[in-house]
Amino acid sequence: MKRLLLQTKPIGNSVPLIPICNLVDKFYSQYRRYVHLRRFLDEQCHASKRKTPLKKIVKRILLYFLKIRQTQHSTASVAIGMNRTIRISILFFVFISCDKDDRNITPTQENIKSEFISAVDISRYPEISRSSPVFYDQEGDQGDFLDILKENGTNTVRLRIWVNPSTEHSGFDEVKQFSQTLKSYGFKIWLALHYSDTWADPGQQNVPSEWQDIGFASLKDSVYSYTEKVIREINPSYVQIGNEINTGFLHPYGHITSNYPQFKELLHSGIAATRASSDTAKIIIHFAGIENADWFFDQMTAVDYDIIGLSYYPIWHGKSLESLRTKMQSLSESHDKEILIAETAYPFTLDWNDWTNNIVGLDDQLILPDYPASAEGQRQFIKKIKMLTKEVKNGIGFCYWGAELIAWKGAQATDASPWENQALFDFQNRALPVLGEFEIE
Repeated sequence: MKRLLLQTKPIGNSVPLIPICNLVDKFYSQYRRYVHLRRFLDEQCHASKRKTPLKKIVKRILLYFLKIRQTQHSTASVAIGMNRTIRISILFFVFISCDKDDRNITPTQENIKSEFISAVDISRYPEISRSSPVFYDQEGDQGDFLDILKENGTNTVRLRIWVNPSTEHSGFDEVKQFSQTLKSYGFKIWLALHYSDTWADPGQQNVPSEWQDIGFASLKDSVYSYTEKVIREINPSYVQIGNEINTGFLHPYGHITSNYPQFKELLHSGIAATRASSDTAKIIIHFAGIENADWFFDQMTAVDYDIIGLSYYPIWHGKSLESLRTKMQSLSESHDKEILIAETAYPFTLDWNDWTNNIVGLDDQLILPDYPASAEGQRQFIKKIKMLTKEVKNGIGFCYWGAELIAWKGAQATDASPWENQALFDFQNRALPVLGEFEIE
């Protein structure tokens, strides 16, 4: 059977089978775990820039055979037959899933809506990567940071973008280049436009230095032009117009209570530019927490957006996950919108790995006793976040913030990570069990 497939010519513009077969032999001889076989499928289809609508079928087949293999005490001949079956299954489904007909299918709105977002925010990774940290998967094998995320089910990466930051980090050029890299791995891009030169959140929404004192009409034009450039050149799947805009953005012009009409005009400028620049990007309106969320999204009634995004951190937004679920359900139903957790995180320890003060470091900042600061507590917290989001009728996903924030400057650094105890990798840069919850069945 294998020789027959090797000699078969590709049909139309389908993927040639010879290099696939050779690579299957190479990968299968070196890696026998399911995640590595899945990595092979991802890499082949991403490299040839083709859609793979049958990948889930392949994964189920592989997992099925591997479970049999783990539970059977079979003879050598049975094991050999099983290996052959797995290899043939891979070849067959890669061949048909990368066929020309599948490649040209445009996703329907129903398909787009049904995909659950399993995301991480790794905005600082381009900076961290310059220190050449070594990462390990959950088995302790050295691996590529992005590969490890992908192999564990992450399908979307969220990135912040600042207008004119004091360094190159989180600026347009870095974000554009990193987005291209991420797309080559098969990730979707979710951009959080801060409309600021630095952090934007409920406590500060500062106008970029280049846009100060230019007048309100020019400010609206700048928002439109900037947004248009970002969307056209990066082409994200998801776009946040502002970041945690509880109080508005671009203060004082766009303050939601003291300058509500101007806030709406600025928001409309960013949305209009997004709609004009992309037919597919979904627009997220992002609010921090659940308190006052009803009032805020009532103000968004006439705004053209697709998704409600909420930040949820127990340290700031309450310790009741049931209240979170209830609020997500009521917001989604009241406004007839899809909804997701735009930011969340949880510690795997209260210890530290550098001298930069950590944001979470006390027991009273946790949800106890259900979710202790341990590797298992962190995993259970994200498992619950994923589960409650799925329970909400229009719940479409979650994003883990600061997945990459290890102590990358060394143990003595006082200006590095305030988040290393909430990253998705432990103090030895080994993937934590929580990553297993990013796989979406």
